[in-house]
This record gives sequence, C-alpha cells and structure tokens, in this order.
Amino acid sequence: MPRFKQTGEILKLMHDKNKVRNIGIIAHIDHGKTTMSDSLLAMAGLMAPGRAGEARALDFLEEEQKRGITIKTANISLLYEEDEEQYVINLIDTPGHVDFSGKVTRAMRALDGCVLLVDAVEEFQIMTEVRLRVALDEFVKPVCYINKFDRLIKELKMDPNAIQEKLLRIIRKFNEIVQTYGADEIKNEWTINAGDGEVAFGSALDRWGFTLPMLAKKGLTLPKILEMYANDELEKLQELLPLSEAILGMAVHMIPNPDEHQPRRIPHIWKGDVESEMGKHMMAVDPKGPLVICISNVIIDPQAGVISTGRVFSGTIRKGDDLNLVGAEKTAKAQQVSIYMGAYREIVDEIPAGNIVALMGLGDARAGETIVGNELLGDAVPFESIKYVSDPVLTVAVEPKKPTDLPKLIDAMQKMSIQDPNLVTTINQETGEYLMAGMGELHLEIAVKDLKSQYNLDIIQSEPTVVYRETIREAVGPFMGKSPNKHNRIFFKFSPLDPKIVDLIRTGEISEIVSSSKIEEILKEKIGWSTREARQVFAINENANLLIDTTTGIQGLREVKQHISGGFQWALNDGPIAGETVRGLLVDMVDIKLHEDPVHRGPAQMMPAVRGALFAGILSGNPTLLEPISLIQVRVPAAEMGNVTGLLSSKRGSIRDVEQEGPIVNIKGMVPIAETLGISQEMRAATSGTAFWQMTFDHYAPVPDSMLPDIVKKVRVRKGMDPNPPRASEYIVRE
Repeated sequence: MPRFKQTGEILKLMHDKNKVRNIGIIAHIDHGKTTMSDSLLAMAGLMAPGRAGEARALDFLEEEQKRGITIKTANISLLYEEDEEQYVINLIDTPGHVDFSGKVTRAMRALDGCVLLVDAVEEFQIMTEVRLRVALDEFVKPVCYINKFDRLIKELKMDPNAIQEKLLRIIRKFNEIVQTYGADEIKNEWTINAGDGEVAFGSALDRWGFTLPMLAKKGLTLPKILEMYANDELEKLQELLPLSEAILGMAVHMIPNPDEHQPRRIPHIWKGDVESEMGKHMMAVDPKGPLVICISNVIIDPQAGVISTGRVFSGTIRKGDDLNLVGAEKTAKAQQVSIYMGAYREIVDEIPAGNIVALMGLGDARAGETIVGNELLGDAVPFESIKYVSDPVLTVAVEPKKPTDLPKLIDAMQKMSIQDPNLVTTINQETGEYLMAGMGELHLEIAVKDLKSQYNLDIIQSEPTVVYRETIREAVGPFMGKSPNKHNRIFFKFSPLDPKIVDLIRTGEISEIVSSSKIEEILKEKIGWSTREARQVFAINENANLLIDTTTGIQGLREVKQHISGGFQWALNDGPIAGETVRGLLVDMVDIKLHEDPVHRGPAQMMPAVRGALFAGILSGNPTLLEPISLIQVRVPAAEMGNVTGLLSSKRGSIRDVEQEGPIVNIKGMVPIAETLGISQEMRAATSGTAFWQMTFDHYAPVPDSMLPDIVKKVRVRKGMDPNPPRASEYIVRE
C-alpha cells in the first residue's frame, strides 16, 4: 500500500475545522464527474497530469473502468493550498446513473456541501434535478460547476453572447429548483450568483476552469479564452486557469466548514433534542465530546472485511475505542481507523469531529447506523433512516450451477445487501428462491457480475421481472382475527392510506425510529390530524402502511403490543394476492378481546390472529397490484419526435411535456417499468441511434384491470404458488 506524502499535513488540518471542507460531486450520468475528480487528483500529485480524464482514478473497480461509469461512491482527502493557507478537502465522487442513486443519497449524510456538475451542452437532465433535490433534502449546500465548456467553442462554435445566454439558462434552472424545493431558511440564501464565485465554468477533460472573480483577478475575459482556443493555446490556458483552483477555491470560499454548517444541519437530519447531551456536543462539533458517528456507506474488502465509512459528528475516534451500534443494539471495537486516498486507505491514529472516517471492526453496521461512545449508551437518539429517492423495481432469480456452491451464494448475497441497501436480497431456503431486487437492469447486471467475478460463482440467472406491490381500493371491515387457541380476538377496519402519509413513510419522515412526539407533530402539521388522531398511531410499516389503535380501556394491550405489531409487519411483507409487499394500507384496530392469562396471548397466538384478519381485509377491499412507473426523458432531433412518442405509446406510456431547444426536442413522459425491459434496442432502432435518454422510478400506479388476473397468475406461478389467489372467505372467521 502506498504512503501519501500529504497524510501528515492532512491529519494536522483535520483538527482545525475552519480548514476542513466535506464535499461531494453530484451530477447526471456522463456529465463528467469522474473526469473532474481525476483533474483534482492530478493537482494533488496523486496521479500524472497527462492521465487525468482518462485514468478514472476514483473508478477503481474493474467494471467501472470497463463501462466508463461510476458504480460505487469513492472517497479521498485532498490537500489544497491557496494564498499560503492550507485546507483539507474530504471529497466523495458519486455515481450519476439512476440505478445507483441510493449510494448518492447515503453519501450526502457525510457532507456539508456539494458541487453539482452540469453539462454545458445538455444542460439540466432528469438526474441533475433529482441530485440537486436530494442535496436540498439532506441540507447539503450546493454550488455549481458547468462542464464541457470546450464543446460550446469547438463543436457548437457559439459566440460569446450565445454562450452567455446558455450558461445563464443553467444558472436560472438551478435557482428555480432551490427556490421550489429548498427549506424556507435556505431557498433564498442558497441561490447562486456567478459574480460572487458560486459558479465555476470549464472543461474537466482539458483541465482548465474558472469562476468570474478568478477571471477578473487574472485579467482575462471570455473573448480572450475563445481566442486562446482558436490559437490552440491549451497549455497556456491550463497554466492560467487550473481547474483545481476553480473547483477547490469555490469549495473553500462558498461551502461552509463543519463548525459553520453542522449546527444548522443537525436539526434537519437528526430528530433528537438539540439541548440533550448528545445534541449539544454535535451542535458544537466537539472533538472532546462523546463519540457520535453516522455510517453513510459500508463496503466489504476482500482482504480487510467490512469497512464502514461515516461522518464523525462529535468526539474523536481512535483505534481500540468501544463502539455502540444504536440501531443494531450491538457493541464492537474500532480495529482500525483510516482516511481514504482513492482506492487505498491510509491508517491513522485518530479522526476528530467534523471529518469523514473509514472504520474496521463493525461487522453488524449498515448504512444509516448511529455509532456512539459508552457515555451516551442508553440515552442516544439514532439518526433517522437515510431517505432513498427510488425503490427496487426489478428482480432476478439466481442459483448456482453446482449445488455445493449454495452456502457460498447465500453468503455472497448477504454481503452484497450489506454494501448496497438498494439491492434487496431474498433467500428462501424452503422454496429454493434466491432473489435480488434492484433499481434497474444495469443495477442487477452489475450485481450478477459481482457474484461471478468477486465471489467466483458459476450461476444461472432468470430474466429480470417487475417488483409489484399489493393494495386495496375500498374501505372494508371490521374483520376478526382469532388466535389458534381460540382465546383471543382482534378486530380491524381497512382503508386506502392517504398518499401524503405514504410519502411521509417512504421518505423516512415518520418511521419506527422517529419519536412518537415527532410523529404526532408531523401528522398534525402536514396531514391535519388532531392530537387525538395522531396519538392513535400504533405501528408503522416501512413499505408505507400504518396501523392505528382506536380502542379504549383494553386491559393487557401494552403486553401484546409487540406481538400485534409483529403480526402486522409479517402479514404485509408477503401479501395474499401474489406474495408481493403490501403498500398504502391503513389498518384501524377497533376492538380486541384478550385472555386474562398472559400465557395464552403470546406471539404464537397473536401474530397469526393479526395476519388472518389482515388477509381477510385485503382480499375483501377490491384488491389490486401496483406497478412501478418510470419518468422518462428523451432528447432527440425534432425529426425523430414522432418515432419516440409512437414508441412510448406502444409501451402504455404517456407524454407529459415537450420542449423545443433549437434543433433538439426534449420529451418527458411516464412509462410502466414492465414495458421498458429491452427498450434500449428499440429506442436506438426507432431513432437511428440519435436519442439520448434517461429513466428514473417515479411512482406506483394500479395495474389495468384488464391485465390484472393474468399478471397475478404469472407472478404466483413464478413463485411456485397456486395460480389462483385465495378468496376472502378462506380468512374470514366468525365468533
């Protein structure tokens, strides 16, 4: 492992939080993030300048190098010097492809600011907007870098006025999104102004860039830059306007340090009391306080094992420290403390609050886990669940060609789900199903390749299939559930859940780990529930279902609450229609009759009673399947517009918006994901290869009634179930 000459200086600066910047690079796919990162590494002396833009140094996975895309998030700590002042820039390069959105969202939890990179030619795309909105949601301050400036000059041959108008359009779009989606306290503060140095321009490939203050300081103008290009003076341009000075200078001056920004972020991303001991030390970014770390990413190194990356919000982490995992309720020791240097980790003695750390020894940690020191044990409030902007929507079945490789496959799938929470693995040894659900065809393709290459497995895989959800369309009930021993009865009413509450659960604003007082506050403020209604929340299912309790004066209810909640979660994980997850269900517990002896009302009695009643209600409530719908954006020459709209119509799609941008038409629409498998070849054929397009999961919608019976049958047969779903009468019980 190489030793980096900057490590000693970086470690000293990490103790001076005024000199620390935690930033990420976010963008739409192919807009140039990783090429820009290479240029910054070249500045830091970590790679040869001549290789910047082609080495893809932070894409250290073989599959990333081969495909030319970023799949995993990559971290590095850079030393930057300006006016004889040194700064440490903790930089995270993130994926742009929609299938790896979860990694971007997780990375945000560790950051104070980010650089939104926009292609000067293509301007804002679907994922450009999605990435910016995630930054605003996570209270991460964005600045803007407009890349591929060279293409405006060399390819489009635009004059200074045309270039200026194009750049202003990008800045206006950035500010429009900040104004629309930013919280009230930042929607005006975080709009950007090129004159203030909040926007950088340049070419990551050619390794030059500037902000307007930097241009003025060096006595240069836009016409002068065009002239230097015309005279083929690229080396002079690189010398006068180095990209690293533009980007890192903007980061130093426009992105706040941890001391400034962490106290503002904590109330937005942590639901505890800021006046508590834990809250006060995090608000102070106190390196001498009790240890608090939020894990933002977990990877499995073939040699070192589980490596957990996280932000140190309070205290100082050292090798050998006792660590308490709040969510997993486990303890561990820090076996190794290190900082990231691209593909390598540099072992260090300690990392203080306000910085990003890589830890060994946390085998039970997952992304979103909260780590605390012994001082906070028992009093710690965990960070809320990290919000993901998409759901796994496609699934593939895998099995080893050699039966003896089955334990190896199970182990590999479990490890992969640890590293990537957006990859949902299901191992059912009774039915022999080994499933991986992901966010798109590419996501699953990479996962299957990882099984083959990283874990040396020879496997057979099925074609990708769509992940459906089950729901009801009518209010029904009450239905009774009876325990197997006939001594306990429970009664529920059922209705579709308010879509606003579905969104609150899906985004993690309300969940099992959010305090009941906070849930009450959110339901009153955002849904308009009364205090009494809000206090009736009994259990929350992460797949967007809610159980409320409207009973009064039930003796022994507290003792069986966990069993009822367990039955609720169990029933909704595999619904009765097609064994798919249930979504958007409001369950109202209206009555319960319990045996007076606790021995007769344990989990083996209460959980089946709850499940039976839930299945009776779902099957009686005009049930249906929900299918995932993608937002699709297609950019094509105007002459090809009819071919695109025709293709989308044939896929049960709908057109939402069409914008003309010179000779290019930008088409936005919705299309069911079930219809998009293999759409790449059809899109290329329909547009003679001229289409540039991107899809991202948008929402669930009911399957058309005409298709429902056939889809239910196919899903059930695929799962080895009876082709015909059960009838409600099979679960309805009488007194």
